[in-house]
Amino acid sequence: MQLLKGKTVVLGVTGSIAAYKTANLARMCKKEGADVHVLMTKNAVNFINPITFESLIGNKCLVDTFDRNFEYSVEHVALAKKADVVMIAPASANVIGKIACGIADDMLTTTVMACTCRKIISPAMNHNMYHNTIVQDNIKKLQKLDTEYTIVEPDRGMLANGDIGDGRMPDESVLFEYILRECAFEKTLAGKNVLVTAGATREPFDPVRFVSNYSTGKMGTAAARAAMLKGANVTLVAAHMEVEPPQFVNVVRVQTAEEMYNALMSEFGACDILIMAAAVADYRPRQAAAEKIKKSGDNLTVEFERTKDILEELGRRKENQYICGFSMETENTIENSKKKLEKKHLDMIAANNLRTEGAGFGVDTNVLTLITKDGITELPIMSKLEAASRLLNELKNYKWRVCQNENYRSITPPSRLLSQPCHLPYRGGNNSHNFKNNN
Repeated sequence: MQLLKGKTVVLGVTGSIAAYKTANLARMCKKEGADVHVLMTKNAVNFINPITFESLIGNKCLVDTFDRNFEYSVEHVALAKKADVVMIAPASANVIGKIACGIADDMLTTTVMACTCRKIISPAMNHNMYHNTIVQDNIKKLQKLDTEYTIVEPDRGMLANGDIGDGRMPDESVLFEYILRECAFEKTLAGKNVLVTAGATREPFDPVRFVSNYSTGKMGTAAARAAMLKGANVTLVAAHMEVEPPQFVNVVRVQTAEEMYNALMSEFGACDILIMAAAVADYRPRQAAAEKIKKSGDNLTVEFERTKDILEELGRRKENQYICGFSMETENTIENSKKKLEKKHLDMIAANNLRTEGAGFGVDTNVLTLITKDGITELPIMSKLEAASRLLNELKNYKWRVCQNENYRSITPPSRLLSQPCHLPYRGGNNSHNFKNNN
């Protein structure tokens, strides 16, 4: 799955040492199937050669507004009309000031002024320059236009002159997520609150040991990311994970099954969709020792007790929420998962088998069977992000079928059932790329 296939990404590059990062960003967009075009200011060519970009993207790098030797007409609006998203990275104080004041005197600024799509601006400059009152006023002016512009908050660290401060352009992977959020998926979940769980709970039996499982959190993270890319407001309740949470989601950190229970009881009422991908412990030590248990004798006996069945309780409590559980099996996958679907009052269950190649713990792929009361949908092996996207699509379609079966007086088409009318691409405001942690 190429996330940007059929999309046109325009990258603007200005005169900053950080311009070298944009070459890799262009490569990343191209790899995901985008038609990438690079516009450079005349100062930018002093930091990176246009040939670098042309070699990576296969398109001519544009610098001169009146260059007659390229496929688009001199009417700069030709490229502007084609663009699905524009990102200026790095964005110098000079170019930020021009855009904020409506000045269009080169190929980059004239194209930006003609674009109706989202413009993402990543400032990169010296700490003192970034905090200059005039520069900050220009940034705030663009932030107020949050239906058109997104400002990427710069990182803090060592700058080109050796100073430590704000003004570093974030890594390419961070900027890439801004582009994906804008145009990777149709915003079918815009305005909806999606609650996702991920990772493995850990149940301690002394201060240095615990009982857990092999879950890495990859599937839950993919589900949270897919929902975010589809426009949802996402909260991820994360137990122990071996991957970083996705950008642009609210993260609630937990360790034990009890902590996960408490977090979900707090968050569930505000959500529209729950995807329970975490591997929650079914049992925990009845009594956790206050001190480290010393080695003595040949055997150690630990008494276990049941943890709360979170999914079953949420299934009983649900009102208008739609709940998808996960079922990892080693035998009788379909039969066991159907029983779980009914017992826990779920709308859907995503079943997989540990014995199936590509569907185990810790891998980047999955082989899911999506089970509802209506039937079974078997998915082939695919990336966990693609599997999560398909899962969300099936959940949306399932709601449509339920509404039909229950004779709801509604003519709302399937594409709108879990979404609000969205005439413009997702408008993410001016969120920082740093996710929020609630401890």
